[in-house]
Amino acid sequence: MKPIKYSSHFLLFFTFIMCSSYGYSQDRTEQYIQKFLNTRERTGAFEAKPDIENRPNIFLLTVDMISPDIYLPSRELSKHVKTPNLDALTDAGTRFDKTFCTAPVCGPSRATILTGRHQPYLTNGERAPMGMVRNLKQSDIVFPQYLKKTGYNVKHVGKWHVGAEKFIETFGENQHGWDRWAPPLLDDELYVDYINRQNVKPQIYKREIYGKQHDRESKGNSLGGWIQQADGKPFPIEAHYSVFLAELAKQKLKTAKLNHPNQPVFLQLEFFDPHQPYSIPAGFEDRYEALKKVVKVPESYQKLIDSNFAKLKGEANIYDVYRQYWGLYDEDMLKDYIIGHLLQMEVVDYAVGLFFDYLKENNLWDNSVILFSADHGDMNGRMGMADKGVYFQPDIFRIPLYIKAPKSNTAIVKKVDAPVSSLDIAPTILNYAGIKVPDYMEGESLTPVINGKTRSKLHHVFQTGWHVGVNYGFGYQFIIENKHWFYGYNISSGIQELYDVDADDQINHFYDPDKKKLVATIVNGVAKVMQSDNRWLGYWSTFRLHNASYLPKANDDMQMFKPKDKN
Repeated sequence: MKPIKYSSHFLLFFTFIMCSSYGYSQDRTEQYIQKFLNTRERTGAFEAKPDIENRPNIFLLTVDMISPDIYLPSRELSKHVKTPNLDALTDAGTRFDKTFCTAPVCGPSRATILTGRHQPYLTNGERAPMGMVRNLKQSDIVFPQYLKKTGYNVKHVGKWHVGAEKFIETFGENQHGWDRWAPPLLDDELYVDYINRQNVKPQIYKREIYGKQHDRESKGNSLGGWIQQADGKPFPIEAHYSVFLAELAKQKLKTAKLNHPNQPVFLQLEFFDPHQPYSIPAGFEDRYEALKKVVKVPESYQKLIDSNFAKLKGEANIYDVYRQYWGLYDEDMLKDYIIGHLLQMEVVDYAVGLFFDYLKENNLWDNSVILFSADHGDMNGRMGMADKGVYFQPDIFRIPLYIKAPKSNTAIVKKVDAPVSSLDIAPTILNYAGIKVPDYMEGESLTPVINGKTRSKLHHVFQTGWHVGVNYGFGYQFIIENKHWFYGYNISSGIQELYDVDADDQINHFYDPDKKKLVATIVNGVAKVMQSDNRWLGYWSTFRLHNASYLPKANDDMQMFKPKDKN
């Protein structure tokens, strides 16, 4: 029987039909196949490369609430913090020195990282009053769902904090993730078993840091401190909760590779530290003494001492609310808070090192993608405050971002000074996984930046909402004449904030007499952003009233009687 011969025209037509049937779409350089998050109902369509054999393992490590004092080279304290394992990650990859989150509180910021879009709600679940959205909805899509549908074995360890239902749907019921702001500790049976096997008793405080109440005398909130075992013995770092999380991540990765050796793994390891309340174990006594010699109170804190903690010029009322809440009226106590923050990060670095060592020992380091970041920042004593809040100080919107590419795609650029966003994390991970970034995601993959290209102009809105107090607001950043400005509008009071991002201790320049021209430029720029997107239009009515002197007169519909879009 003679073989059938086909003409070249028929083969081209056959190829076209087959590609169409199986959902292939043409890209200029790459080929993708259409997939669905729900294959039964054919919903949640997305596109991915057809092969998964050579896809890298991907590890996303995050910390909670980290001050730029720890990782920003321009900060003096960064020279004194010992984080050798994270330093090794930056040496092997790319460090982004101007990365910002979209919201300065845990849940909303984590929602941005997971969805690749601006957060759909403005408060943590624990503090949300009746009627407010406080978690991701079932209909929200998070990037690990795409990874899972393309064959990744998805794993999670640590803090989740965006809703238990979405977590279970994404990672499964046998994963480790707690949906609360602080770690469960003695409610975590795995951790209790972990320290029991080490013959370690639960932690209690050996020395605890407390703020003061508004009378500046009564004991206020605990900020944590130095821990020991319940029987008074030293608490070893090997029994620390952050170390437990790293060990659990190792175990999950080991099991994944044992049961499915050829399946790529995505593992998300989320530490609570260096968030307060601190829990500093034994072994850091000498480090405390060393840091005590170099830690100074911030300039803005010294101004508060000199004024007996009177409200600073051009300051929104929400700052005074937070200062009363934290009660950092004692200078020595504040220094301990700052030192505690630095030491807690050194504990995290130890835990990170254990995980990294495991990757190297099992030949997983070189060809894996590793990202390190955070959900938001920490004031670390500036303006007399700890923690974070619903206001527009740049330090609480600033986060670290380190990315190590696979060995086959070694980074060309080691350090990036241009602004990037937590919106970019999901697109970057999808890009490494061979998944086309969905159009609805608002960030972009940073792999071209790592390889020497320039990121397109960052369009990134900052929002505040509800935390210790309520303060709804809108922020944006501008680079004008090579200077980076961070702007915030507090909608209730009309107070506006403008900061030099590169300053160590930021001062509000919005009301400076010599900045009127700059302020006019920024106000008009913000007006354009607010009116360009219905999501931000709710800020526009009051913004135009508070800034009437800077804006052109308008005769449009201020009541929104005829809204452009009801959705």
